[in-house]
Amino acid sequence: MPEQTPDESISPAGAGGVMDLALEEGTTLEKTPGGPEGTGPAEKPRSLWSDAWRDLRRNPVFIISALIILFLVIISIWPSLIADQDPLNCDLAKAQQGSQPGHPFGFDGQGCDVYTRTVYGARNSVTVGVCATLGVTLLGGVLGGLAGFFGGWWDSILSRLTDVFFGIPVVLGGLVFLSVVTSSTVWPVIGFIVLLGWPQIARIARGSVITAKQNDYVQAARALGASNSRMMLRHITPNAIAPVIVVATIALGTYISLEATLSFLGVGLKPPAVSWGIDISAASQYIRNAPHMLLWPAGALAVTVLAFIMLGDAVRDALDPKLR
Repeated sequence: MPEQTPDESISPAGAGGVMDLALEEGTTLEKTPGGPEGTGPAEKPRSLWSDAWRDLRRNPVFIISALIILFLVIISIWPSLIADQDPLNCDLAKAQQGSQPGHPFGFDGQGCDVYTRTVYGARNSVTVGVCATLGVTLLGGVLGGLAGFFGGWWDSILSRLTDVFFGIPVVLGGLVFLSVVTSSTVWPVIGFIVLLGWPQIARIARGSVITAKQNDYVQAARALGASNSRMMLRHITPNAIAPVIVVATIALGTYISLEATLSFLGVGLKPPAVSWGIDISAASQYIRNAPHMLLWPAGALAVTVLAFIMLGDAVRDALDPKLR
C-alpha cells in the first residue's frame, strides 16, 4: 500500500476545519479596529482647542480661578443673593464702627454697611472689566488683523497710530479725559479704556495674522481662488486668535484695577455709584482709626484681579504649543 503524502492525509473534514479557522481569523481582523497589526483604534487627531480644554480641566489653577470668577459674576448680576441691604442706606450714628451682628465688615465713614458695599461694588468692577475687554478685543483684533492681512499702507498707518497711543500714559490720559466727564456711570470709563487699550491687542493680532497667512493651507486656499473674506474667516482667524485670547484674558484683571485706580483718584466712577475704588479712596483717610473700611474692598479687588490673572496664565499655558 503506497504511503500517503502530507497533502493526501488531509481529510475533507480537516480541510473544512482549516478553512473555518482562516475565516474566523479574518473575521477577527475585520472586527479589530486600528492598523493592520491590530495595534488599537486609530484616534482622530485632536485640535489645539480640544488639547487646551483637556489641559485646562486638569489644571487646578484654572479650576480655582474659574470658580472665583463664576462667583463674582453671579454676585455681580444678583448681589441681593448674599446682601439683603441697600448700599446707599447709611446711618451716621454707626460711622466707623467695627463688626456687629448682621454687619460682619462693620461700617464706613458715612455709616454705610461695608459688607453690602463690597458686594455691590463687584458689579461695576466686573462690568468695566468685561465690557472693556470685549471692546478692546473687537476693535484691536479687527484693526490688527486687517493690517496684518493686507499690509502695505494700511499696515504702516496702523503701526504709526499705535506708536502714538502707546506714548500716552494711561493714568495721565485718564485724568485728562475723564476729568471733563460728569456722568457717574461705567460707560465713560469703559470708553476710555477701549480708546487706550486697543493698540496692544492690535499688535498681537497683526503679528499672529502675519504668521498664520504664511502657512501652506492659506496659500493653497489662495491658489484655489478663495476670497479674502473666506481666508480670513475660515483659515486665518481660527488659527490666529489664540494669542489674542490669552492677552485679553490677562488684561481683563488689569482693566479692573485701572478702573479702581481712576475711581480712587476721583475721575473714574463717582458717587452715588458703588465701586471698590471709591470705597478705598474714602477709607484711606481713616486707615488708622478704622482699618476695616480699607481692608475689605481692597481685599476684594486684589482677589478679583488675581483670579483673572491666574485664569489668563492658565489659558496661556494651555494654548502655547511650546509648553507642551
